Amino acid sequence: MAGQDKAALISETRRRFEAEYLPDKSDKYDSRDVERLQQDDNWVENYLIWRHDVMDDTLKMIDESFQWRKEYMVNDLSESALPKWLFENGALYLHGYDKEGYKLFWFRVKFHMKDPKLQFEKKKFVAFWLEHYARREHGKPLTVVFDMAETGVSHIDLDFIRFIINCFKVYYPNYLSKIVIFEMPWIMNAAFKIVKGWLGPDAISMLKFTNKNEVQEYISVEYLPAYMGGIDTFKYSYPPLVDDDFQTPLCENGPITTEDETESKEEIEADSKEAGESSEEQILNAKKVCFLEQISKPEENDKTDSKTKNAKKALTVFKGPLLHISPAEELFFGSKEIGEKKCLIVLTNVTKNVVAFKVRTTAPDKYRVKPSNSSCEPGTSIDIVVSLHGGFAASLQDRFLIMAAEMDQSSGAGVPELAQFWKEVPRNKVMEHRLRCHVVESSKPSTLTLKENSFNIPTKTNEDLHLQLTHLLQVNKRLQEQIDRCVWFQQLIVVLALFLVAIAAFCFYLLYTLRC
Repeated sequence: MAGQDKAALISETRRRFEAEYLPDKSDKYDSRDVERLQQDDNWVENYLIWRHDVMDDTLKMIDESFQWRKEYMVNDLSESALPKWLFENGALYLHGYDKEGYKLFWFRVKFHMKDPKLQFEKKKFVAFWLEHYARREHGKPLTVVFDMAETGVSHIDLDFIRFIINCFKVYYPNYLSKIVIFEMPWIMNAAFKIVKGWLGPDAISMLKFTNKNEVQEYISVEYLPAYMGGIDTFKYSYPPLVDDDFQTPLCENGPITTEDETESKEEIEADSKEAGESSEEQILNAKKVCFLEQISKPEENDKTDSKTKNAKKALTVFKGPLLHISPAEELFFGSKEIGEKKCLIVLTNVTKNVVAFKVRTTAPDKYRVKPSNSSCEPGTSIDIVVSLHGGFAASLQDRFLIMAAEMDQSSGAGVPELAQFWKEVPRNKVMEHRLRCHVVESSKPSTLTLKENSFNIPTKTNEDLHLQLTHLLQVNKRLQEQIDRCVWFQQLIVVLALFLVAIAAFCFYLLYTLRC
């Protein structure tokens, strides 16, 4: 769908919903959802995509979804609003990624027991996790894993399974990438024939029935437990809330030992103490996790159209309340064949105060980042260079995070001051922005690679050239913004000058008429 057509459909959806549904059903909707519908283009677009751009079906879906969201008080669901035993049970949680980079939503069926009295609370628990994910990832689909190992007839709860399916069919449109069903007992074959009917023809292809030998087609061993043939040592427990994306801070330069090693250790210790004081920042998984950011690379002319679109998309800017961050969504690295191992991130401080930031990644052994923990002066930009270490290759499963918070003018910006600042800053004052990793595959045979030295041209790697090009593009963008501001001021001055001339002419006219 073309950009103009998409914008027109989104606008028409909003107009018709406001005219046809809102007057009669405003009491059945949460006002926060209505407001979000008017502001969030991606949310409206997801409804349209899921209903194949059929307007009437889309409006019915929004109506049903909004009524459900109010019934379940989705906007008010929080960790403290739900019974603690639901979290301790370990039947539902988010952890890891599939091979396409989609988050895994685990349903450990053996820990679920059918109980009509508790069904509503369990459904609210599902809604809590989905809303928690949706607000964090802004429309990125996820993969549902029905882990049916060691299950039997007593675990069959078709009503609960139907609710989970309806969440993706109606309440969270375009959020489902696939459903991986692991070791389904033969006795449940009849039950899942009913499930296929609920999914509908469009979603049937999303069902993936697997066993220990087949599940690795969709999920790498890194995120599979041992009983599934994987090497993931993760074991669910509560508290804290499982959030395996955000754990240990990134050491300066990643895995490389530098002069800043002592300072980095001090920061890690400070953050560790902070994590002990706040359950929101405690992390269960023992893996080291940090968050970095990188910038996308322009595609070469011989890349496919889709890759060109990705390159353009990655050069967009995320406009946060404290920082503007480029790229906005995805960080582009080349494959091993391409060898592109450096990316540039540009942070721009849009506040009137100094903004402290730190960068983390889920794969600290792979990446180096400079600077990873620093500050940005008001109205200025700072470049962050992210590079792959050694023979590592980027993965779709890698995730990145930038954390930022305003500092008082009196606060220092040295390493000790920053470590103390991050220890004391309230959680609700921290801006977080997450990025995904994208790997650009080579489209040329390696045998056609041209060696620059054979022509006595000074060696300069593609990644270095691209890094410089990207930097120039960012500088050019900033210059263009400054030129636009200058033009605006010039136009304002011209208008004021014309206004003053008009006043002067009017005054001369009055003097002339008075003399006459």
